[in-house]
Amino acid sequence: MNKSAYTPINPEKLLLSKWTAVCPQYKEKHFLVTEVIRNEDQRIVACLLEAVINRRQYELDWQQLKDTSQWLPGWQ
Repeated sequence: MNKSAYTPINPEKLLLSKWTAVCPQYKEKHFLVTEVIRNEDQRIVACLLEAVINRRQYELDWQQLKDTSQWLPGWQ
Protein backbone atom coordinates (compact mmCIF):
# COMPACT_ATOMS: atom_id res chain seq x y z
CA MET A 1 0.00 0.00 0.00
CA ASN A 2 1.52 3.34 -0.98
CA LYS A 3 1.32 6.47 1.19
CA SER A 4 -1.36 8.14 -0.95
CA ALA A 5 -3.66 5.17 -0.30
CA TYR A 6 -3.38 5.37 3.48
CA THR A 7 -5.81 6.97 5.96
CA PRO A 8 -4.38 7.65 9.43
CA ILE A 9 -6.75 6.35 12.11
CA ASN A 10 -6.72 6.90 15.84
CA PRO A 11 -7.84 3.47 17.12
CA GLU A 12 -9.18 5.01 20.35
CA LYS A 13 -11.67 7.10 18.32
CA LEU A 14 -12.82 4.17 16.19
CA LEU A 15 -16.05 3.42 18.07
CA LEU A 16 -19.10 5.01 16.35
CA SER A 17 -16.99 6.30 13.45
CA LYS A 18 -18.59 6.34 9.98
CA TRP A 19 -17.15 4.67 6.87
CA THR A 20 -18.00 4.39 3.18
CA ALA A 21 -17.23 1.27 1.17
CA VAL A 22 -15.49 2.16 -2.11
CA CYS A 23 -16.96 -0.89 -3.89
CA PRO A 24 -20.32 -1.55 -2.18
CA GLN A 25 -21.81 -5.04 -2.21
CA TYR A 26 -25.51 -5.79 -1.68
CA LYS A 27 -26.19 -2.01 -1.74
CA GLU A 28 -24.26 -1.72 1.54
CA LYS A 29 -22.27 1.47 1.15
CA HIS A 30 -22.38 3.26 4.50
CA PHE A 31 -21.18 1.66 7.72
CA LEU A 32 -20.90 2.51 11.40
CA VAL A 33 -18.37 0.98 13.82
CA THR A 34 -20.60 -0.43 16.57
CA GLU A 35 -18.03 -2.37 18.58
CA VAL A 36 -14.26 -2.39 19.08
CA ILE A 37 -12.73 -5.81 19.78
CA ARG A 38 -9.66 -5.96 22.01
CA ASN A 39 -7.23 -8.76 22.85
CA GLU A 40 -6.13 -9.79 26.35
CA ASP A 41 -3.61 -6.91 26.38
CA GLN A 42 -6.44 -4.43 25.65
CA ARG A 43 -5.05 -3.67 22.18
CA ILE A 44 -7.61 -3.16 19.44
CA VAL A 45 -7.51 -6.07 17.00
CA ALA A 46 -10.81 -5.79 15.13
CA CYS A 47 -14.04 -3.87 14.87
CA LEU A 48 -17.66 -4.65 14.15
CA LEU A 49 -19.07 -2.70 11.21
CA GLU A 50 -22.82 -2.35 10.79
CA ALA A 51 -24.35 -1.54 7.40
CA VAL A 52 -26.70 1.41 7.75
CA ILE A 53 -29.15 0.19 5.09
CA ASN A 54 -29.96 -3.22 6.64
CA ARG A 55 -28.07 -3.38 9.95
CA ARG A 56 -26.05 -6.42 8.82
CA GLN A 57 -22.81 -6.71 10.82
CA TYR A 58 -19.31 -7.66 9.73
CA GLU A 59 -16.18 -8.23 11.79
CA LEU A 60 -13.13 -6.59 10.21
CA ASP A 61 -9.48 -6.16 11.13
CA TRP A 62 -9.48 -2.44 11.97
CA GLN A 63 -6.20 -1.93 10.07
CA GLN A 64 -8.07 -2.62 6.80
CA LEU A 65 -9.93 0.69 7.23
CA LYS A 66 -6.64 2.47 6.42
CA ASP A 67 -6.78 1.22 2.81
CA THR A 68 -8.44 3.99 0.75
CA SER A 69 -8.95 1.62 -2.17
CA GLN A 70 -11.54 -0.18 0.02
CA TRP A 71 -12.72 2.34 2.67
CA LEU A 72 -13.20 6.10 2.95
CA PRO A 73 -13.73 7.87 6.28
CA GLY A 74 -17.13 9.45 6.79
CA TRP A 75 -20.24 8.96 4.63
CA GLN A 76 -19.62 10.02 1.04
